[in-house]
Amino acid sequence: MSVARKVLTKRQRRTGKNVSQFKGALKCRRKFLRFFPEGFHDETYIAWERDYKWQAHLQWVRLLDQVTHKSLLKAGEFHEIAARAVKIESRTNLLFSFEKMALRDALKPVAGARLFATELYQFLHGTGNEEGKFERWCEAVSSLPRKQTRVLTWPIVTVFGFLAQPGRHIFLKPNVTRAAAAEYGFDFQYESRPSWETYASLLEFASVCRQDLRDLKPRDMIDLQSFIWVQGSDEY
Repeated sequence: MSVARKVLTKRQRRTGKNVSQFKGALKCRRKFLRFFPEGFHDETYIAWERDYKWQAHLQWVRLLDQVTHKSLLKAGEFHEIAARAVKIESRTNLLFSFEKMALRDALKPVAGARLFATELYQFLHGTGNEEGKFERWCEAVSSLPRKQTRVLTWPIVTVFGFLAQPGRHIFLKPNVTRAAAAEYGFDFQYESRPSWETYASLLEFASVCRQDLRDLKPRDMIDLQSFIWVQGSDEY
């Protein structure tokens, strides 16, 4: 154990609190608890931030779990897969209206629906490492038919993984996340074009938050994304 680690451990034992290497961690923690005194189990937090995302996840499990998704693919029901995914997302406020419209336009042609349905399955359930699957998913989204507004945005690329598998995937709103990382003191490696490097950096940021907030017992990426949202959003 390093000297620094020994010091942190002693301080943690003395104060009973987590200690973070990031200069803004305590300030961000206090801000979150100011709004939600009971942390991730606060009734207001659950009502404002968690419940609608969790309900969308449960709907995904009912309508588009791995077995159902695979069965629909085999039947060539590409538009049905796309329609279910869009319907689930539509009950959240995660995408901007122009992103929702761009996505719907991209999924109307058979080629767009087929590409989306097939590559979404590979992203969520396919073999290979996370980097390769994410890069392939980004490439698929970038190849969707475009009518007016671009489809390749960070929210569109990340929302479906987040709703389907909140234990593994996180949602990225660029401006909010960049502001939150700056407040926290985390060096978020952001690039506007979706790529693994930026997503991996976000996963690292979430992991840091999970460790620093471990006494508050965050359950999944929904809790961690919500914590990040509170730090960077103008709503708070």
